[in-house]
Amino acid sequence: MDFDGLAQYWLCDMDGVLIADGAMVEGADRFLERLRSTGRPFLVLTNNSLFTPRQLCDQLSSMGLEVDEKQFWTSALATAQFVHAQRPRGSAFVIGEVSLHSALHDVGYREDSQSPDYVVLGETQNYSFDDFTTAIRLIDAGSHFVATNPEATGPSPDGSLPGCGAMAAIIERATGVTPYFVGKPNSRMIREALVVLEADSNATVMIGDRMATDILAGVDAGLETILVLSGVDGEDDVDRFPYRPSRVVASVADLINEL
Repeated sequence: MDFDGLAQYWLCDMDGVLIADGAMVEGADRFLERLRSTGRPFLVLTNNSLFTPRQLCDQLSSMGLEVDEKQFWTSALATAQFVHAQRPRGSAFVIGEVSLHSALHDVGYREDSQSPDYVVLGETQNYSFDDFTTAIRLIDAGSHFVATNPEATGPSPDGSLPGCGAMAAIIERATGVTPYFVGKPNSRMIREALVVLEADSNATVMIGDRMATDILAGVDAGLETILVLSGVDGEDDVDRFPYRPSRVVASVADLINEL
């Protein structure tokens, strides 16, 4: 892809792309500044549903990255948009952090532990046996099962943490019901981000560090894609997949002079 003018809009994963191991990826600050100075609208997409946009804004700021809270699109926000589109002003039993509860509240959803339309699962650092028991019984009784993202693990400075996908597998095994995952690689999250940006898919690029989530979501949504090698996947991983990114670069720093 010729990035001179065609790539007007940018979608960018967070972990492994802008930050890694609790610190800024070298050059990520200059990359974001270049997007701003050249008038290219962008969103930071993350499957992580632990944090609100405000919390993410503060987290990245502490690492030297300035991103407005309105420039984050999280799997929690995408999940709230999905259930609202399917059943407006419905109800949900929610397992997750404040970020997920707030996102659902903001679209008019009420919380219900008796007979909700949905059981909605996201990440939390305080998974409860009682909550899982309630979720299983509600799904057995007919509530629909939705989860924010399928990733089995999440990053932390100390190593991997159990992710939403791993927790969803527990409920799926107990109920026999497979959840609908809203986050990447579901291209719905990409398409909703395009709506937020008022962007054309033909003029938008998706940058990510995972072939199975970021790049697949971008390919399915018809976007140009860039795999960065500053996160999970390496260049040798590309050939394991039937689809390919449009480009592979070491990090976002390699893109600065092309903007």
